[in-house]
Amino acid sequence: MNFLIGLAAGTFGGLVGLGGGVIMIPLMVGILKMGQHKAHGTSLVAVVCTGISGAVTYALKGSVDITASLLLASTAIFTARTGARFANALPEWKLKRSFGGLLILVTLLLLSKPYLPHISVPVAYWFKILVLLVTGIFTGFLSGMMGVGGGTIMVPSMVLLAGFTQHTAQGCSLFAMIPAGGAGAFTHWRLGNVSTGTLSGLIPGVLAGACLGGFLAHILPEGVLRIMFAAVLAWTGVRYLRTPKLQPEAILRSPQR
Repeated sequence: MNFLIGLAAGTFGGLVGLGGGVIMIPLMVGILKMGQHKAHGTSLVAVVCTGISGAVTYALKGSVDITASLLLASTAIFTARTGARFANALPEWKLKRSFGGLLILVTLLLLSKPYLPHISVPVAYWFKILVLLVTGIFTGFLSGMMGVGGGTIMVPSMVLLAGFTQHTAQGCSLFAMIPAGGAGAFTHWRLGNVSTGTLSGLIPGVLAGACLGGFLAHILPEGVLRIMFAAVLAWTGVRYLRTPKLQPEAILRSPQR
């Protein structure tokens, strides 16, 4: 079952250019009955492996800007640890609602992707550096807190604000999520939020799914795929947003919080 969850997440990530955490986490919570905090930490470890595989693939095609990736990661590695600690301090119902909000954001970005303009004028080099550093700050925190790669923030920011092509932005995003996600994953592991037993099946599934998703992305209509996945994410996001707030007595009885 762990392999199948990884396969589904990797396939989704390969199709739409994301790390797959937005699929992995709901499946681990819903099917494996894993706690929300542990699902986030475990997902982030698997996302790092996805980043390695994807970054190598994009680099071989010349679609990775090493300097841009390092600038993104230079700030993200610090805020990723902060995000992981922040997630660990949240009650599970608050973390679920926050994750639901992320899913809705990803849904909106997927649906609006065809209508987002690409910057057509040259961008000053100093402005590119500023965009990358600031993007890394927000992405690192989001990655550490939500257990995702952060491509939902990095790719649109690089394309819309810094003038990168879509392919280069995705390649840089995958490369940057390796050190940034690694910092967040290590923090989650130290906090006890990583299920190491799950990873043995999850990681091979994610890697296989990423290859499958990349292949399918070139033979299936992108518009249909985008709408299909957006519908699934929106439905899941609404469910998470409706997570009931625990009463004080329920919190005391909870084994996790």
